[in-house]
Amino acid sequence: MTPVSWLFVADNKEDMNAGTRVGRDAWTHRLLTVNIADEGGIINARQRARQWARLLGFGHQDQVRIATATSEIARNAYQYAGGGVVEYRIAFGEPCPSFSISIEDKGPGFDPNAAILEGRYRSRTGMGLGISGARKLMDSFAIESCPGRGTRVTFGKFCPPAAETLDMQQIARLGERLVKEPMQDPTEELQQQSRELIGAFEALRRREAELEQRQAESDHLNQELEETNRGVVALYAELDERASALSRANEVKTRFLSYMSHEFRTPLNSILALADLLIRRADGDLTHEQEKQIEFIKSAARELCDMVNDLLDIAKVESGMVELRQGAVAISKLFGALRGMMRPLTSSDGVTLSIQEVSDEVVLETDEGKLSQILRNLVSNALKFTEQGEVRVTVRNEGGELVISVADTGIGIAPEDQERIFQHFTQVDGPAQRKVKGTGLGLPLSRKLAELLGGSLRLTSDLGKGSTFELRLPLPKVDLPAAGSRHDGATEDDRLESILIIDDEEVARYVLRQHFRGTRFFISEAVGGVEGLERARFDLPQLILLDIGMPDLSGFQVLDELKEDSTTKHIPVIIYTSRNLSEDDLARLKGRGAGVLPKKLGAGEAAWDVIRNLLGEPHLFSTHQESVLRV
Repeated sequence: MTPVSWLFVADNKEDMNAGTRVGRDAWTHRLLTVNIADEGGIINARQRARQWARLLGFGHQDQVRIATATSEIARNAYQYAGGGVVEYRIAFGEPCPSFSISIEDKGPGFDPNAAILEGRYRSRTGMGLGISGARKLMDSFAIESCPGRGTRVTFGKFCPPAAETLDMQQIARLGERLVKEPMQDPTEELQQQSRELIGAFEALRRREAELEQRQAESDHLNQELEETNRGVVALYAELDERASALSRANEVKTRFLSYMSHEFRTPLNSILALADLLIRRADGDLTHEQEKQIEFIKSAARELCDMVNDLLDIAKVESGMVELRQGAVAISKLFGALRGMMRPLTSSDGVTLSIQEVSDEVVLETDEGKLSQILRNLVSNALKFTEQGEVRVTVRNEGGELVISVADTGIGIAPEDQERIFQHFTQVDGPAQRKVKGTGLGLPLSRKLAELLGGSLRLTSDLGKGSTFELRLPLPKVDLPAAGSRHDGATEDDRLESILIIDDEEVARYVLRQHFRGTRFFISEAVGGVEGLERARFDLPQLILLDIGMPDLSGFQVLDELKEDSTTKHIPVIIYTSRNLSEDDLARLKGRGAGVLPKKLGAGEAAWDVIRNLLGEPHLFSTHQESVLRV
């Protein structure tokens, strides 16, 4: 506790007596008075101070502090004023009782400035540390001095809790005990003082040794910390370098997957299209064994095509190149399409596919294609691994989220495998897994797509009882757009008798040409953009099938020139490509009267209804499949 210290300089003795004194702000009781006339008086004052401190319950260290402070101030009074009076008091006030000692002399007085209290003053003896030393030992300290009339120094220390209950009778009994105690011989007092000094020096020495030890430990710790910091800095540098290397490697991997997947699509689509032509007996009948072999070819190509598509999708998601096409999605229509698409996949009469009937009012703002892709993956997986029971698709509104659940009664997934199945190419080994084929990419892709849509994909499963996948998506409700009139892109008056194919790939031209074989349309072909523009202006065909990637002019350039020419701008154009069109590509096509027909599995058959209507020939082809042509 910092001592309460103040200085008081009076002009006369009366003013000094009127000064505020520490410990006098409440009622006080004088305990004892001791005169200082010689060295013995100093020793007596010190001894009485220690005795009263012991009787009031102070500990040994505080007794030594009080006795030492009393001895120092008493010695000052003897040396500078020839003597004085020591008065011991107990003061009862806030915050607690205090033991107060006042030493007054009739000497010449002095100017009690801050230098004396702070120990910066040096007397003629070369010391001048008594006042500052005593002040540091006590809780309160004050000096009152009148030049030429004397000085009074008052200091005190707060009493221990036992002294708070003292009353006047108890204090009187303590005084009687003190009177009965024999006074120590001055020599013994000096010896005790010496012992106390030795003890203090020993305590200081131990403390100094402890400080040195702590300093050594601190230095050692600082050295270890510096070495650790250097190691951490080096580790961070290495981690940064590895992170950069991994980032570069991941970027190269993504580019490689994207490039190779795209390059694989063209020959795969050609294989599938040619196999489809053979199955349809476009060039004559097939034997049973030939048909079986072609079906094997189609099945293998389809599996490889699915893997390529999944790899490309994952690469695009990881590289952040996937663009969302947000729109109002009616869950009832989405479930209806899912019902028709998935029901043929039920491999056993013992498995039922149940998809909840949903009101037309349940509408979600999201990317319909990606949402449909997630649900197809989940339902397809559930049907694969369910031999008996049911696969149930339900939807509910839960806490502002639309939760679509796909639950099955299949084999279930062990707890240790429930996160592994969301890793690339991971398949859980088991009898059911050996019966079905897969790439291990569907679930990882589904989870990434769910996160891309702002939602999550969760799994709960019991081994042997079944699994439930929950797709959770944010649910801002929107209104369905009003149904508009269908734009066919051509009228009866626009009909011509030719169709122009502009594509540098011979196989692609051949596949398209076979689809129109036997119709009333004359099929003309161009192997590049420049030739295609010339033929379009000369033939004025009823329909143009246009590839995007060509060596001389891109399909976009050809389309621009076609729409800028007054003679060809009315001709409907269908972009026939294996390329995944970006948002910029689609924006460039917008308003140009062009549809998009992907070169992929089934597109050659599934889109012909739209082409048939576009040409005004409802019976041109035999297929009745749902259209996938985007116009």
